[in-house]
Amino acid sequence: MSTAIAVTSHDLVLPPTDQQTPTAALLQAPDAQPLEAALADMQVLVEQHGYVVAVYSASLPVAHERRLHTVRSILESDRIALLKLDLPPLGLAVLVRQLRQLSICDFSAGVVASAARLLSHYIHAGALLNSVTKLDHVPVSLKAHAKSWVPGSQFGVLANPDPQLIKIGNGELTGPEFGTQLLVGKGQLQSDWVTATLAPAWQVQGVQEMPLLADSPRWWGTSKMIEFAAFLPDISVLYQLVSSVRREGCSWCGLELIGDRCGFCSAPLSPAENQTNGSGVLSQGAPMRPGP
Repeated sequence: MSTAIAVTSHDLVLPPTDQQTPTAALLQAPDAQPLEAALADMQVLVEQHGYVVAVYSASLPVAHERRLHTVRSILESDRIALLKLDLPPLGLAVLVRQLRQLSICDFSAGVVASAARLLSHYIHAGALLNSVTKLDHVPVSLKAHAKSWVPGSQFGVLANPDPQLIKIGNGELTGPEFGTQLLVGKGQLQSDWVTATLAPAWQVQGVQEMPLLADSPRWWGTSKMIEFAAFLPDISVLYQLVSSVRREGCSWCGLELIGDRCGFCSAPLSPAENQTNGSGVLSQGAPMRPGP
């Protein structure tokens, strides 16, 4: 029985990379679905799959987030994980697809849920913007704000894993030190910088373009942009990353987990329990065992 992955927007369900990757369930907003229907849908998911891992953005409207917690509370279910993640839309969609891939592997639901924090460290999510005046999710200096008013200015921004901001033509964004593919969401900005400059500099193994996600202009503060996310595409590498981390039993709910926090009840592990089987990071062309 596979763990169900659920999302709050159709945009977060990217096309699968293979025929085995399952889709994700949609948890609709309060204005699109009555509470009774939302409860019934979630109950069916739990009955069919055993466990549900719901992934949503930290910028999700408050009413929608409150609905998720209300459903879990009324059902009194410890089989529903609510994962609130501070990733840009395209990066979050990539992570959701990776969790969908892992959901049919031989990992328990607790491991799948807690793997989200681990895998997010290996997603390099950013955008090319024509303005940073309304960018709220990445620190922007006053100097960058001033340059944003200069006609023709463009900025490369990395939101995850480590925030960075450069003016195009002055500096480079730090990329992954391991093999990735690049997914590109095309907005209203006309530029080949992402595919012609960034992709070669990051030594990506492939580039795929797609339409810009609906929530991306709001998240980045402008529609004149190109969003991108570099990610690990190989399920075998994802599997190795997750399986290399020591598994623990949650002292609160009893579910299996990796890392330092349970994905279902959010209970933290004590420092003595938070240990891994190995150390190291992924390097270009040769995956190594990472810590959480």
